[in-house]
Amino acid sequence: MRYMVLAAAIGGLALAGCSQPADETTTDAATHAADTTTETHAAAFQPAVMPTTGDINEADLRYRISTLADDGFEGRAPATPGGMAASQWVADEMARIGLEPGYQGSYFQPVSLLEVTLDTASSNFDVLFNGAPLDLRMGDDIVYWTKLNQPEVSVADSDLVFVGYGVVAPEYGWDDYAGVDVTGKTVVMLVNDPGYANPDSGLFNGNAMTYYGRWTYKYEEAARQGAAAVILIHQTAPASYGWNVITGSWSGSQLDLARAPGEGTFAEVESWVTEDIARHLFELSGLDFNTLTASAAQPGFTAVPMTGLSAGGTLHNTTRTMDSRNVVGVVRGTERPDEYVLYTGHWDHLGRRDVPEGEDGIYNGAVDNASGTAAILEIGEAFVANPPERSVMVIAVTAEESGLLGSAYYGAHPVVPFSQTVGGINIDAIMPVGPSNDVVVVGFGASELEDILAEEAALQGRHLAPDPNPSAGSFYRSDHISIAKHGVPMLYSEGGTDLVDGGTAAGEAAGEDYTVNRYHAPSDQYSPDWRMDGMTQTVTLLYDVGAQLANSDAWPNWYEGNEFRALRDAQRGN
Repeated sequence: MRYMVLAAAIGGLALAGCSQPADETTTDAATHAADTTTETHAAAFQPAVMPTTGDINEADLRYRISTLADDGFEGRAPATPGGMAASQWVADEMARIGLEPGYQGSYFQPVSLLEVTLDTASSNFDVLFNGAPLDLRMGDDIVYWTKLNQPEVSVADSDLVFVGYGVVAPEYGWDDYAGVDVTGKTVVMLVNDPGYANPDSGLFNGNAMTYYGRWTYKYEEAARQGAAAVILIHQTAPASYGWNVITGSWSGSQLDLARAPGEGTFAEVESWVTEDIARHLFELSGLDFNTLTASAAQPGFTAVPMTGLSAGGTLHNTTRTMDSRNVVGVVRGTERPDEYVLYTGHWDHLGRRDVPEGEDGIYNGAVDNASGTAAILEIGEAFVANPPERSVMVIAVTAEESGLLGSAYYGAHPVVPFSQTVGGINIDAIMPVGPSNDVVVVGFGASELEDILAEEAALQGRHLAPDPNPSAGSFYRSDHISIAKHGVPMLYSEGGTDLVDGGTAAGEAAGEDYTVNRYHAPSDQYSPDWRMDGMTQTVTLLYDVGAQLANSDAWPNWYEGNEFRALRDAQRGN
């Protein structure tokens, strides 16, 4: 639950469910690493086993949430004793309720993680004007890092080029790299996409961010183009989060997937700079920031060399690998077992921290995401009791809080081909509130799965509602995007904001209360006082959507114009 927290305060409960803006976690890998060296009783924790049933009900959800959020799992950080014990419990629960092992005869898909720690005291990355360094200050002016598994990474005499939004999107007729060779150069770019700057122009998806607006895409595309370094300009409104998130998320140790040599494409250095620094760079180069950034949002924009400016520096790192795992269970289809419907949810949270005696240092993550993990187990058990025609795969992924890493690994190493994956539903944090009149769809207007959701929601007397802050791009900030970007239609919805008791005002108040007082804090704990009827309503709805899909021969697609439509068409031979 990493990215929608800011929208939660605006839009209420359903948007409290994906993490803080950025694949950007509020902690770093040091939290996880510390857990491996502290004394722990997690490995010895043996929670009580309670009987559950094949219907979706409050008692089962309470049991599973309270177990996963117990102090005994010490916050469920990946690659820690608590995380290993928690993932083992999920696997044991899958076995107990009748799901088959989903990965090569095991419930565990191994996921190796790489921790890269920058030595800030001996590292430097700076912009130079006519050869003279500007002495940009780490944290105040710039934040930089590398994803390369190397002890030393250097960039020298790398000319700066402004590439607008840094987007290559054939379906929108857009190529910011057209006519320019950026091999070995440092590309400077804006966050979000041209549609944000011109919401009524028909460009991209208007005010709703597309995948091309995500910082993850921008760094990847720059590396594909051969850039040595990337400088992303931070602006609060189009990013949907402040500079404090940048310094909190990209400082300290960084986790990524541990890749084989040659696997993955990265620039040597990735970075953010403040808008004030960006404006200064443009001024030094004789360029007008406002004019050029406006031009970058218009069709036909061409990249502009930033005359006189170059980048250089050397980064010193320490690296280590750590082992975690996704947990995969399957209910085999009775008629078309080679066609799969997916349910995903992350089992991990932030672990524990050393705190003064008497303080709580365990980040239990009851809402985020014990609730979602409990939900996919509850749904899996319901399918065991009611065998579907198609197979249903339940995937509890790891390391969401570190950048969607477990789901990214699945995306790169799917258990079943994406051409045989009908569609999926991601569940990332469900609020313990009463029933709602609406169902908020994150990334509203994306795929034909929404047609099924609308049909099933109507049977509950509910209607669909778009998320209230589409420019934040929250659809691209939780685990489903790791599968969606490979062409598979994915649905992301956890509940509504218009509560039966209290309306929208009550929904927004509950969402803001969670955001301010419990999100990514030790206070995100389960309570027997939780109201569960709204959660039960939503889990039932998401089961019903999957059941309709799993008992039909339909192959939903992305709507026309969606950036992933062409991938799906190719998979399906359309």
